[in-house]
Formats: sequence, C-alpha cells, structure tokens
Amino acid sequence: MNRNKKLRIVVLARSSKERVRDAWAKLEPFLTSRPEVEIAGVALSQDVDHVAVNADLAIVLGGDGSLLRACRQFGENQIPILAVNLGRLGFLADLTLNNLQQNFDLIVNQKYGIAELMMYECLIEKANGEKERHLGLNELAVCVGARPHMFDVQLSVDGEIITTYSGDGLILSTPVGSTAHSLSAGGPILQQDIRAFVITPICPHTLSVRPIVDRADRCYRLFLPSETEDVLAVIDGHIHRPFCHGDVITFKQAEVSCQLIRFPNHSYYDTLHRKLGWEGQLPYSES
Repeated sequence: MNRNKKLRIVVLARSSKERVRDAWAKLEPFLTSRPEVEIAGVALSQDVDHVAVNADLAIVLGGDGSLLRACRQFGENQIPILAVNLGRLGFLADLTLNNLQQNFDLIVNQKYGIAELMMYECLIEKANGEKERHLGLNELAVCVGARPHMFDVQLSVDGEIITTYSGDGLILSTPVGSTAHSLSAGGPILQQDIRAFVITPICPHTLSVRPIVDRADRCYRLFLPSETEDVLAVIDGHIHRPFCHGDVITFKQAEVSCQLIRFPNHSYYDTLHRKLGWEGQLPYSES
C-alpha cells in the first residue's frame, strides 16, 4: 500500500441492537487513532444505500444477515469486506472485534487474502410483464407464505425440464448458502470456492427426491404449473415477493462476486468444526 495514501474504510453497523452499537462505540476510537485510516462513511441506518460508495474496503458489524444485505446493496460495485460477527452462528461473519483489532496491521499492509464468493442473479418475470432483478449470496427459496400447504414447482435447467417438485418448496443455493436454509432442509455442505448450485427440495412429497448439485454456468428456471395461493420467492431470507402461476423465475451465476477478506491460516473446515459442533468421536469411559 502507498504509505502516502490512506486506507478508506466504510463501516456498516446497520442495526438497532445494543451489541452492534456497543461494538461501534469501541471500534470508532480505534479506527480514528490509526493515522493510516480514513473513515469514508458510517451507516447506522438500515435504509442507507451504499451502491456508489467510494472506499477501499467495508467493515460490517452484525452477523451473516448484515453481510448478505451489504453484498446486495453494493450491487455491481463489490468491495472487500471485513465481517465482524456480533450475532449467533456466523459462518461468513466469523471474526470477533478483538480479531479485527489484533490483526489490523495485516489489513493496513495488505497481508490478507480475498475469498471470491460466488453470487447469484435472480430475475422474477411476472405474468403481467413486470420484471424485477436481484443479486444474492445465499439462496433463493420458493416456499409457502402464512398458510402452510403443499404445492408444485417445476424446474428446468438450460431449457430442459428436470422435474416437478411437490412439497413445501424448493431452494436454489450457492456454495456459501449450502450452510444456511439448504442445510436445514437436508442439503449437502459445499466448499465455498466450488462453482456449483445446490437444488434442495423442502419436505418433498416423494421420498426418492433428493438434493442435486449442478454446475453454476447453467441457467435455472422455476415455474408453478398450476394455480396455487400464498407462495413466496424469498431472496437471502430478506426480500419476499409473491410467486404466482404464470410467473417465471430465472436463477443464474452473477457476474460479480462477494469479496470477503480472510486472514492467513483461515480454515473453512475449522469454521465448520466450531460452528456446527463437530467434536468427532465421543470419548468412552472405562467401567
């Protein structure tokens, strides 16, 4: 890094939770005490748009949900992200505030890696011709709304009809999202750098239906073959849109990637071990 050029940082602490406010109260004096740093902006409100932000990197305080929101709002202008976990699980935002402060010299001296996490693009085409496009990092879930009921959803890949799923819904997930909603529905865990999507049915009516892993360079389309009520398309758990018979959802790999900063010696398996409680073989006591 050019020693005459300051590191421009934007901070996203967009939560009213006390632990997020407390974290920012500790981080602000730390950042302002560093002469190499310029705070390019601070977002404490959830309705702030950061698509056009001019910064070298972003610090996101919160949890995985905060990181997902930041990626969507950066849109086509993704910048490296340091994600500090102040939530519960935190597969993506797995840094603590102490980790960040203790390793901050690595950031200033650019001695870190960047994980290019695949994002997806979701196009919702309504029967009336309206179109809506979204970027996401975790998954698209097609599921029932307030009134539980079984419904059918048809999947085609590159124009070939694969099958019609009957059940509570369907999840199309990235490798990053494989440890989120898809995992809870019985889907596999993928390494985050694999270029593939996971197709996971939610409570399928047919027991032989199982999750599928397929390439990310293919085009996936969803369609409701018959009239049904109260079905939603949910993007990364945050954006909810009605999905009706006659609508079509196109799901494919996005041209941009989430750029997540990783410190040296970061291990995905270590993260899984800690977050999922993989303790290995249980100890046996001799009687």
